[in-house]
Formats: sequence, structure tokens, C-alpha cells
Amino acid sequence: MNGNAAGDESSMNARITNYGKTLLALAAAMIACAQPAVAQPAQAKNDAVYMYRGADRNQRLIERARQEGSVAVYTSLATTESQPLAKAFEKKYGIKVDLWRATSDKVVQRTIAEGQARRYAVDVVETNSPELEMITREKLFSEFFSPYISDLPPAAVQPHHMWFPDRLNFFVVTYNTNKIKREDLPKTYEGFLDPKWKGKLGLEATDSEWMATIIKKWRPDRGMKFFEKLSDMKLDMRKGHILLAEMVGAGEVPVALSVYNSEAESMKRRGGPVDWMPVEPVVGRPQGIGVAKNAPHPNAALLFADFVLSPEGQELFNSMGRVPASLKVKSKLNNFPYTMVDPVTVLDESEKWEKLWDNLFLKK
Repeated sequence: MNGNAAGDESSMNARITNYGKTLLALAAAMIACAQPAVAQPAQAKNDAVYMYRGADRNQRLIERARQEGSVAVYTSLATTESQPLAKAFEKKYGIKVDLWRATSDKVVQRTIAEGQARRYAVDVVETNSPELEMITREKLFSEFFSPYISDLPPAAVQPHHMWFPDRLNFFVVTYNTNKIKREDLPKTYEGFLDPKWKGKLGLEATDSEWMATIIKKWRPDRGMKFFEKLSDMKLDMRKGHILLAEMVGAGEVPVALSVYNSEAESMKRRGGPVDWMPVEPVVGRPQGIGVAKNAPHPNAALLFADFVLSPEGQELFNSMGRVPASLKVKSKLNNFPYTMVDPVTVLDESEKWEKLWDNLFLKK
């Protein structure tokens, strides 16, 4: 897996600022002025495609998608993974995938800017869950049905069904195998409050959503007490999950508490002195896929979403070191209990949790 590319998609951390909103508005105006708006497709027609459940659904969808001929996909999935995914779809169905890959903040900016400018070019968006929620709130997605929705973890599925999880990131404990023995690691995060761990622990510097999820799971009394005590453990704060994992591999940070397990697994597969363990409570962060309300190729859009969510697409993710969302695809990357980050919390309560995080870990 291309770690640097994969890490780009978490760069935004779902922080919505007035500056970002201004950029979106300016981008929309520029697109509107630079080129004529594309006529809006009939939304009812697309919705009929997306929600069809007849016995002939699959055959009809393939035939009509092939007539459309192509599908435009915006994604933050690393090129080393998004291109093989696109090629596998093209090989199976003979439908061209027009892939545009960028960081998650740029994916959401482009999607919203084009929507505001009434330029309907995208069919499918695949990126981080908070960014998908942003697009949902702009009313640019449509609810869709897929026979593979029932394979997904209910905790990661939003009630509106405007997008669905297709891959997951798990925050796990990652350690340097030359410095730490696996059997010495505690079973829960509270075990790291033992004085013997002081000065040996690292954290990613922007993981307020990880903290918020644990506090909500443990309830405020237990959760707040844990993080207040953790802030006194002389933590090594590093910005970037990949950088933090690299510091573990170099031995500069013996144990990191919040590394994505796909990143740790990638380093381990490359022979680094790194391993990881799902210490409770494991927090998962979903990435997902949505279909555009005004997609110019609605049948191809839905067929692509079906493919990604199917066991075939999920196994492809698994083979590339990504954590599949489907409960039918088991691997050591997802075979443990976990609690999901709520993307709505990330958006609506970000200021509250970031302030608490900064006071606990960044201002000391």
C-alpha cells in the first residue's frame, strides 16, 4: 500500500472553517463563470434507477450501464488501490471508469463546487465519512439500494442511506517489536496509565474524534478521567498517522496509541520492526461511497457502487491491505469488536472536542 497517498485522505480531519466555506463559494463561482452549466437531469428518473428492486434488477442494471458506457468517480483512495479497483470493474463489465483522485478535502470541495454551479459531472464519490456527510447536507446525493447493504456493520450505516461504508480505518496500538513485547501490552487503554509507560507513548496530534468516541462509549466520568490522566503521561505528539507509525518503526516512539491498523500492517509487511494490537475499545473510522443525485450515468454509478460493496470488491480491498467494511469478508484487519466514529458528531461537535483535545495534549 502506498502509505503517503493513503494518509493524504485524513489530512482534512473534517474541520469545517469559514475559510473553507469561502473557498467552496469562490470555486463554485469560478466554475459557473468558466463554463456553461449542464442541464439538470430528471432527479426522479435517477431515483427510480437507484431504488429499483425488481427480480431483473441486476440484468437490467448491467445492460443500461453498458449503454451509458462510462462512470465518473471522485475518490481519495490511494492511486495504488483506486486504479486496480477501476480496472477490475472495467474488466468485468466493459464500462470505462473516469477516475479523479485527490485528497479528501479536494474531493469534497470539487463535488460541492460543481453542485453549486449546477455542473453535473460526477457519478460516484468515494471518500471519508465526514466529507460524505458534508456532501449529503448539500443535497447532492440520492438514497440508493444495493443487495450488499445487509452485509455492512449496522453501526457504520447512516439512517439516511445517502452513502454506505465500503472500507474502515481502525485506531490501534502500534509498537516497536525490538523495544516492547506483545504480552506486556494491556488489554484496555486504561492499562497505559501505569507509571511504567510514562515517556514511552505517542499520539497523533489531531485525533480528537478518537477521544470523543471513547469518551462517549465509556461515558463522561470514566472517559474524561482516563484522558485527563493520559495527558500527564509525557506523550510524544506527532502530526500524521503515517509519521507516527514511522517513528514507532524507528524506535523513537516505542508505543503509539492511535495508528491506523492498515498503516501498521503495511509497515509490518515491508519487514519493519512494527506490530499492532486491537486494544479495547477499538475505534473505527468509516470511509464510504455515494451516488450523485444528478449523475449523468446513474445506472453505471449504481453498478459501480454495487461492485465496490460486493464480496468481490471487498476482497479486492482486503488483498490490497485495506480494511473491508463487509461483515462477510473476514481478515485479521477487522476481526475484533469495535466502536464506530459518528461522522455527524465529527461535523457538529468538532469545535467542542478539538478544544478539549488541545487543552489536554497540545498546550502542555
